Amino acid sequence: MKKTIFGTALLAVIFLASCAGGETKTEESGEVAAAGTEAKTFAIDNSASKVAWLAKKVTGEHNGTVAIKSGDLKVENGNVSAGKFVLDMSTITVLDLEDPEYNAKLTGHLKSPDFFAVETSPESVFEIVSVEAIPGAAAGQPNYNVKGNLTIKGISKAITFPATINVEENAVSAQAEFAVDRTAWDIQYGSGKFFQDLGDKMIYDDFTINFSIVAKA
Repeated sequence: MKKTIFGTALLAVIFLASCAGGETKTEESGEVAAAGTEAKTFAIDNSASKVAWLAKKVTGEHNGTVAIKSGDLKVENGNVSAGKFVLDMSTITVLDLEDPEYNAKLTGHLKSPDFFAVETSPESVFEIVSVEAIPGAAAGQPNYNVKGNLTIKGISKAITFPATINVEENAVSAQAEFAVDRTAWDIQYGSGKFFQDLGDKMIYDDFTINFSIVAKA
């Protein structure tokens, strides 16, 4: 499987759809947000939520999904103040390969130590550090910058990305699309940063996370 390509998730985390091209910042993990005693909890609706991934290599690309295992959002004064999402990495799928044999090979490779090491790290986690409103955000465009700790393979890094968040009385929806550098989580397979003369076997370091989250009170 020298020509396979990874997926992810995350993760978690996490947030998907309406902000393609948004800039993502990656840094050392920070202290997660703690909700106040008056915060209202919204549980993730797994059936209505989706986390998707897109990864590219020199000769093409692959895409798929990862299931959300559990999670919730905390809302105070009409704004999201904290939250946590857990992704079940054993559920990672590949959607673009129709041949069952090739699909199974790629899926198995993604679960291997070359990529997400699912046997020893079955979950990826995203925990919110802060949520800040974007002043003057236009309707339908990202209206918050979300910062949170994304943990993959036991490695936690803080990422910041724009998201579209809508808070209602009994439901919260959140969408985002952003790219992260997989090598920050020690996923080095096929990376030009760590291996020379890969030619058309090189896999690009950045992969895209696209998510759509629905949480209900």
